[in-house]
Amino acid sequence: MATLLHFRGPARYRLRSAANLTQSVLDVSARRALKGPRLPGWSWYVEVATEVAKRRTLTAFQLGDVKEARLYLDSVVIRSRELSAVSIMPVAQENFRGSWFTPKKTEPDVTVLYFHGGGYSFYPQAYAHFIALITLAARSRTFALDYRLSPEHRFPAQLEDALSAYRWLLEEGTDPERLIVAGDSAGGNLTLALLLAARDAKLPMPALAIALSPATDFAARFGEAEVDLAGNENFDWIEKRMLEVWADWFCDSAERRNPLISPLYADLRGLPPIYIQAGRAEILYPSIQAFADRAREQNADVVLEAWEDMTHDFQLFGLDSPPSAEALKRIAQVIDVRVRGQKNMETVKS
Repeated sequence: MATLLHFRGPARYRLRSAANLTQSVLDVSARRALKGPRLPGWSWYVEVATEVAKRRTLTAFQLGDVKEARLYLDSVVIRSRELSAVSIMPVAQENFRGSWFTPKKTEPDVTVLYFHGGGYSFYPQAYAHFIALITLAARSRTFALDYRLSPEHRFPAQLEDALSAYRWLLEEGTDPERLIVAGDSAGGNLTLALLLAARDAKLPMPALAIALSPATDFAARFGEAEVDLAGNENFDWIEKRMLEVWADWFCDSAERRNPLISPLYADLRGLPPIYIQAGRAEILYPSIQAFADRAREQNADVVLEAWEDMTHDFQLFGLDSPPSAEALKRIAQVIDVRVRGQKNMETVKS
């Protein structure tokens, strides 16, 4: 395994992160020895990674103070072969900031504008590993937007930053036919919102959008019959109460059926192809499936591909997890067909 974890920052958070990691390994190993995997598709590595993600997210949530939670999440830094294979260059513009991720050994012929996840409130340093994975899979130069975070900055601050970055790329000469907009979780939500806003502003559309485990419905009444999340909450590393708090931080309850917040309620006509990946064991899966169903009713070019037993943002487990490696490979295949015009892709499930 070529991915290594390093601890940094305040000692109290370094120690807590190390303890969570150690306890996760011990608990998962013991549980699997006695009862086997919690889900059939979980390898030891996936189960440990899921447990670590759940413990870290829960610890951050329980800290209460968002600034302290960010410090805690930044106490773990990932070093990996993927990160060593890309160069990272920070960019600071007047209206936004971000970083270019560029492969060192290949000449990228497409550009990805990438929006990170984190409930619109967090952008841990460890995210660089995930963005490197996407960059290498896409064989792209990737601009990862460091958009403003809630609760300090509420909707529409994040969308304003995304639009500024998108306009900047176009003004810099990026060919929209070679431009992909992508994101995960909250960043998947921002991906869909940007498409709607760019269409309505009559900007050139990107060639493709990719949304990984996107939030599609902030108006969902969690736990009720309309969107029953209870089953998947037992396996995912995100809990309903977290979604509710992050939604409160992001926007007012009266705004939540705004299509730019909840694209489930959007008119999807005039948008480019949208490729979505999700895990069937993730807490957001019912609302993601509902979005894909609504898109199909509108004859929109939206494809949802789902992985059995996988949780939220399972792609972040990287090449050491076969389902994650397969998902990254599928991203590459979709880009090859939809953007590069190659014809060798396997049939995509919808």
